[in-house]
Amino acid sequence: MGQFFFEACPVDFFVPKLPLTAIGKGDIMNSSYSKIKKILWIILFANIGVAALKIILGSLINSNSLTADGFHSLTDGSSNIVGLIGVHFASKPVDKEHPYGHSKYETLAGLFIAVMLLILGIKIIISAIVNILNPVVPVITAESLAALLISLAVNIFVAAYEYAQGKKLDSTILVSDSLHTKSDIFISIGVLLTLVCIKLGIPPIIDSFASLVVSGFVLHAAYEIFTETSGVLVDEAAVDSESVTRIVMDFQQVKDVHKIRSRKCHPDIYIDLHILVEPDMSIEESHRLMHEIESKLCCDLQKPVQTYIHLEPFYESVDTV
Repeated sequence: MGQFFFEACPVDFFVPKLPLTAIGKGDIMNSSYSKIKKILWIILFANIGVAALKIILGSLINSNSLTADGFHSLTDGSSNIVGLIGVHFASKPVDKEHPYGHSKYETLAGLFIAVMLLILGIKIIISAIVNILNPVVPVITAESLAALLISLAVNIFVAAYEYAQGKKLDSTILVSDSLHTKSDIFISIGVLLTLVCIKLGIPPIIDSFASLVVSGFVLHAAYEIFTETSGVLVDEAAVDSESVTRIVMDFQQVKDVHKIRSRKCHPDIYIDLHILVEPDMSIEESHRLMHEIESKLCCDLQKPVQTYIHLEPFYESVDTV
């Protein structure tokens, strides 16, 4: 059934007193995806800027390591490109083959980023083991240190901004990509701490152990993204059934509620449930009640909700299964 919103609903992304079909759900979705795309493009250019800084500075001072790190930084933009591709497909409108839309493409893109982080974490572990067996004293110049600090500052800003926007727009891809950027922050901090430790006289092998610690953070980020995205893909419950029961039972006409199921498909939550009402309730009254239940779920859960409600007659003298 279509969504219907009341003036009392406090959710700021709903348009009051108009059915969703009237305001155009596609318009809301397109606006959300347009904002996500804009953020991804901004972050992509920021990553390219950091990489260009390292490459240019490395070329000017003839530092092969800094130049190589610059090209490595270009790979940071790969997750942004994955995100843009995912959002491109996710923003496609509903069609005959995809009656629920294409929004799970965004979730798939987030899962792909989790795989990228998993591979990165494994590579860091392998590199750390190799360095333990063959210790190498890291060498860094004042210029490369400055570039590292600038890169760290940019990544901290990007990660914080992208994560905040991801939560605001309820975007899986922005949150996932922010965790990918966060992994770069851990790597940079690990490098800085290692240099300080070596400067204090601690053996260079500390670099390898620091890398193992960093790999733990990277793998944890991959795990966080995987649990978030896989939950959506396998239709994990999006709302606690007891919360739905409390909301629905606030209506005097509802005598009981059961068989509650929920799932999430950005940006909507889909809830289907069975409610028991008086057997003599008219179709018009039942229809109004279902709209009111859906609207209250939207308001109380602070999420766009689409409900599928099955009506059953309530008889006090008969046990209902």
